[in-house]
Amino acid sequence: MSSTEEGALLRVLEVTRQLGGSLELHDLLGQVIDAARDLLSADRGTVFLFDDKTNELYSTVATGAKQIRFPADRGIAGECAQGMAIVNVSDAYNDPRFNADVDRKTGYHTRCILSVPLMDHDNALVGVLQLLNKMPEGVFDDHDEQIAQALAAQCAVAIKRAVLIEEHLVKEKLERDLALAREIQSRVLPGDMPQIAGYDLAGWSRSAEETGGDIYDLIELPGGGLTVLLGDATGHGIGPALSVTQVRAMVRMAVRLGASLGDVVTHVNNQLCDDLPTNRFVTAFFGELDPADHTFRYHAGGQGPILHYHAASDECEWLDASTFPLGIMPDMPLDEPKPLTLEPGDIVGLISDGIYEYANHGGEQFGDARVAELLLDFREQPMDKLILRLREAVADFARGAPQEDDMTIVFVKRES
Repeated sequence: MSSTEEGALLRVLEVTRQLGGSLELHDLLGQVIDAARDLLSADRGTVFLFDDKTNELYSTVATGAKQIRFPADRGIAGECAQGMAIVNVSDAYNDPRFNADVDRKTGYHTRCILSVPLMDHDNALVGVLQLLNKMPEGVFDDHDEQIAQALAAQCAVAIKRAVLIEEHLVKEKLERDLALAREIQSRVLPGDMPQIAGYDLAGWSRSAEETGGDIYDLIELPGGGLTVLLGDATGHGIGPALSVTQVRAMVRMAVRLGASLGDVVTHVNNQLCDDLPTNRFVTAFFGELDPADHTFRYHAGGQGPILHYHAASDECEWLDASTFPLGIMPDMPLDEPKPLTLEPGDIVGLISDGIYEYANHGGEQFGDARVAELLLDFREQPMDKLILRLREAVADFARGAPQEDDMTIVFVKRES
């Protein structure tokens, strides 16, 4: 072994020792590139990591370049990844696989390229180490390939380990953030129900994920009235949760300022039109109960069906939405629906589509008929017990089928 080869081997061993330490992925990749450039007298270097979910190569650290992401079968690096073999290009501009666009954008001139596959101990692709321009003014030879291969074998395992650690840390942070978001969202739901003389009120909500796109609120008004909100944003997760929490905050503020029901709906809708993407909207029920004359005025923006149980006839009536969902049309027209008059024993049920559309393993949905049947069976029970019965009925119907959508229930009953 020549002194040059012995020196290169010792340098690879030294790099291996350093890479065995506790390094973050960004720092580790930087060290790999610096060591490769030093060992092989390369002007520039990049580590392209392999994303097996998207079948792409991407760089997070590159000397003299910004982050790049491209299909794993494209270009010289792509050929190296696909064949899992070294690709040595002595004249880049005479090679049809070379993409000169990067040179044109950066002003750099690539003469020669050495691409080395990075494979872990299971021979799975981790990425590609790519070196540019042998200095001074040379090309990469067989000896360079041997050194690069030895270095890549050591680096790949360290990089794989760092990637797994980083993914685990990201997952842990995401889980903590989601748990915090869930806690914040659960805290904005009503704790104790308002006490309205002659009325029994109850509400419940459960999201399909850590956070959900459903929300409800019952707000006692000066003078003994009640504002009722049920909101359902498209989708479920963090984005819809932010949307409906925003709706709840705007409604609370409007109630404090004494805004009329129509003004609340108009201003909330206009704000959502400004804030939401064009493919997002919120369906919502805004109701105002006057216990003095037992009228329930409301606007239902895309929220339906609304259940009205008439105790006198022992029948359920289903009411449609009264206007468009929120966040679609600014200054949308509002036709005041006919107020609901609640007679003794009457119940208004606000139930999100996560209940109606809950499907069992056969694809059959729970549906409104089962809701009506259950209400008729248990109408004399307290409203919190009625919610519990409905939840149990949905669970029995589903028989273990997963919850695909958020579920929310609000019952307002005038006591007999």
